[in-house]
Amino acid sequence: MTVAISEVAGLANAVVTEVEKAIVGKREQLEQIMAALLTPGGHVLLEDYPGLAKTLIANSFAIALGMSFKRIQFTPDLLPGDITGGYVYDREHNLFSLRKGPIFANMILADEINRSSPRTQSALLEAMQEYQVTIEGETMPLDEPFIVIATQNPIEYEGTFPLPEAQLDRFIMKLSIGYPSPEDEHEILRRRRARKSDAFDLNAVTDAPGLLAMRQAVEEVHIAEDVERYIVNLVAKTRQNRSVAVGASPRGTLALLKLTRAWAAMQGRSYVIPDDVKRFVQPVLIHRLILEPDLWAVRKAADDVIKDIVNSVSVPVVSPI
Repeated sequence: MTVAISEVAGLANAVVTEVEKAIVGKREQLEQIMAALLTPGGHVLLEDYPGLAKTLIANSFAIALGMSFKRIQFTPDLLPGDITGGYVYDREHNLFSLRKGPIFANMILADEINRSSPRTQSALLEAMQEYQVTIEGETMPLDEPFIVIATQNPIEYEGTFPLPEAQLDRFIMKLSIGYPSPEDEHEILRRRRARKSDAFDLNAVTDAPGLLAMRQAVEEVHIAEDVERYIVNLVAKTRQNRSVAVGASPRGTLALLKLTRAWAAMQGRSYVIPDDVKRFVQPVLIHRLILEPDLWAVRKAADDVIKDIVNSVSVPVVSPI
């Protein structure tokens, strides 16, 4: 299956529009998630308070993209084998057979991932980076595409385990959904009353091969050398800022590259402009910065640091191709 760059915008818009049947008033966040799904390694971390449709968003995207979907509820007693699966003894045939865990699906919802121990959280590391799992010494590839959408409550909540930096770095972006406006919340009530059911009737716009074809089309999006240097300079500034103890890794640089190309394709363009980069700086870098200890208790300190960095880097002028 082949998809042209010019077709990506229409397909992506159709997917987001389908998801909007369930999600009200969050078009910007849905489009950012769609851009992530159009990139290899486009795992997304959703951090916000309970009841803001984080789980519904993941499920709706899986349906609209026509992909297999599994939900894993992370709890303090969850073990790595509960995620990956393992070998169980079959008495009838007198042998051990593999019972695959829920990780064997196209899209995984890791719900409340910070409720489980670091040992269990690490069970996702190999899968997210290498697209494979190892069970009893045997390595098994995962289905393509493989996408993890994880949700977590804010870390100041009791009974949570903050994700280690190595795992945070594997999420291409971190987003907050936020509360709906009064008008959007009223629309939520109106739609529920009209449906007369909690369930949503969503349809598949494409399928797994279709998403892979869209990803391949994104690889053809042009990015000028000046824009690449702009991305590099933005990330380099995170390593030089006095408020930052540890800056973003090269994986953050690659994340900006991939997301901006996907966003350009979603806008019907075959080239990247600096505004595409600016759109994703905050969600790409926010979870990759470790601030100095005196800023840990300051709300939105990381946001302010990122704004200062963006304002300090000169923006290149790029001509359309």
